Amino acid sequence: MENLIFSIFPSENFVDLGLYQFGWEQCKPAHSFGPAARNHYLFHYVISGTGTLIADNSKGISQTYQIKSAQGFMIFPGQITTYIASNDLPWEYMWIEFDGLRAREAVERASLTPDHPVYHAKFNDIREEMANEMLHIINHKDSSPFHLIGHMYLFLDFLSRSSAQLFVSHSKLRDFYVKEALSFIEQNFQNNISVEDIAAACGLNRSYFGKIFRQQIGKSPQEFLISYRMTKAAELLKLTSLSIADIGNAVGYPNQLHFSRAFKNIYNVPPRQWRTDNSYRETQP
Repeated sequence: MENLIFSIFPSENFVDLGLYQFGWEQCKPAHSFGPAARNHYLFHYVISGTGTLIADNSKGISQTYQIKSAQGFMIFPGQITTYIASNDLPWEYMWIEFDGLRAREAVERASLTPDHPVYHAKFNDIREEMANEMLHIINHKDSSPFHLIGHMYLFLDFLSRSSAQLFVSHSKLRDFYVKEALSFIEQNFQNNISVEDIAAACGLNRSYFGKIFRQQIGKSPQEFLISYRMTKAAELLKLTSLSIADIGNAVGYPNQLHFSRAFKNIYNVPPRQWRTDNSYRETQP
């Protein structure tokens, strides 16, 4: 019987939440991986058995965690980790590697950090729903990218709700301001808005707003605004026959040259070439 399923996500065109690879493995005794660092978030959920995670914390100090069935662990971008199946009862686990503009927010909602990387479910029924979403993704690797990303959102929702902890946080007000900023961007990205406009909509000065936005999102407001606009532009390039100039206008770039430069900075190719490589074609069943 095969003891490994490994799949690579067929598309990297999702900026808010991207899926990279996913799979399942029934590990052999003492099977290990690492030490290594990942470029993205990587979550393992242990179905059965036990194992050990060795991971650097936020200060770069190596910590050791014993993990058993119905628990899991999150590996963070750039974090050095090693994980090892036990000799007596090696673990069987599933994993999903993901990233994107909203990934950090989702992971923080699950109360997972480099200092607390182990997943402990507070609500077992929601944990089971989370595991089912992981299984669905693993067992439907040939589904459309939109289908898989949809289930990825459901997985993150169940992950955060199953492990949510009630604790005193000094960042609640900052969370509120950042959510207000994201809402403003989503509703006004097509207009000629600036970082000052976003900060003003939140009632904050630009300097403080920029600081808390980067802390919460991992990008500056300007970087996020450009990425968000280019995500919308990519959708229009893929799904419509609008001209490049019209698409630039639709995402807040009345100057086509400026739009093309901004798009190429994100996707590494001009918008016209990206459309040729990624244009949507309906397929008949």
